[in-house]
Amino acid sequence: MISFLRRTAIAGIAGITLFTSSTITTNADITLNEVDMAGITLDLNLYAADAVANTNADDTDVEKKDDFKLNLVYDRLGVAKVDNYLNIRSGPGEDKKLIGKLPKNAGCNIYKINDDGWAKIVSGKVTGWVKAEYLVTDEEAEVYAKKVATKVATVNTTTLKVRFLPTMDAKVYDLVPADEQLDVAKEYLNEDYVNQFIEKHADDEFDITEGVDKDAMMAGIGDWACIKIDDEKAFIAKEFVDISFKLERAVALEELNTDGSSGVSSSRASMVEYAKQFLGNAYVWGGTSLTNGTDCSGFTMRIYEHFGYSIPRTSSAQSSYFTGINSSDAQPGDLFFYGSNGRVSHVAMYIGGGQVIHASTERTGIKISNAFYRTPIKVGRIINN
Repeated sequence: MISFLRRTAIAGIAGITLFTSSTITTNADITLNEVDMAGITLDLNLYAADAVANTNADDTDVEKKDDFKLNLVYDRLGVAKVDNYLNIRSGPGEDKKLIGKLPKNAGCNIYKINDDGWAKIVSGKVTGWVKAEYLVTDEEAEVYAKKVATKVATVNTTTLKVRFLPTMDAKVYDLVPADEQLDVAKEYLNEDYVNQFIEKHADDEFDITEGVDKDAMMAGIGDWACIKIDDEKAFIAKEFVDISFKLERAVALEELNTDGSSGVSSSRASMVEYAKQFLGNAYVWGGTSLTNGTDCSGFTMRIYEHFGYSIPRTSSAQSSYFTGINSSDAQPGDLFFYGSNGRVSHVAMYIGGGQVIHASTERTGIKISNAFYRTPIKVGRIINN
């Protein structure tokens, strides 16, 4: 008898929540109904003491993850314990087609584990096979999930205004659409943290405190959280988000979808397929290695370099180098530029189907996102075919 996981039948579920179940009997090769699951989310049910325990002014939000309760709605949890990602194949074998990648610390539902060491899993929209030796499973997975789950804020309003400081008086940093998830850098703010943030981001050309009543801001900081967009930090009002813990999910490696993108050249398609090879690889600020670590502009520079294009090193310089186009005209291989206050600070490559690939953060590495996960400042092109 072991503490295990069982599935709750919920149609159209948007995520997976976990709880500590009663003790039930199971076996390792049980086969489950195949239901697509969009992700794994751990409910944020921290003890009340945690809400006030974190008063330090450091850069991280230290929570007692071992104290939150796990609500589970699936049969058998697996968590990828790898350095970068775990390959998902169409069948049990190295010779089978690669159909997806399960990132480091991502969660999955395990259908069965064969005697030959291959596990059939589903994560996000990907159903396939992985080497079971790289999965943490059963009770160990439940414990491991608590350690590696990420706190996220899911936007519950049509468009969320992210601000430079934790007050409605602060200038808008970016606009984020409904249902997007932002990493929470610090949920429980205090004056020392905010003051250190202001000091760190002091800029003679742009004053983030302009028009802000500092006393009023400090009085209301309990209603705000600090979040991360890519490798940048800003603030959101908690009333417009739902905060929870979650595990990453698998990324599909489907062929380039040219629907709505008639006339996509073979060179553009090849560029996308080449870029997708590096999904899950590390983000390193200042890095330019697609295999050992790169930042956002290092990633796009190396992709373009592989196909014979020499482009500038930084995202802002790349933005100036590329000719602006309407986002509705974007073709695979074009670049999306993001930032705040008119300044470009992040770049991603469009891959079709409304998605971009980019080196985002140290936690996620190279990933695929909705092209409008934040509001692009510019969409650029230098490819003529």
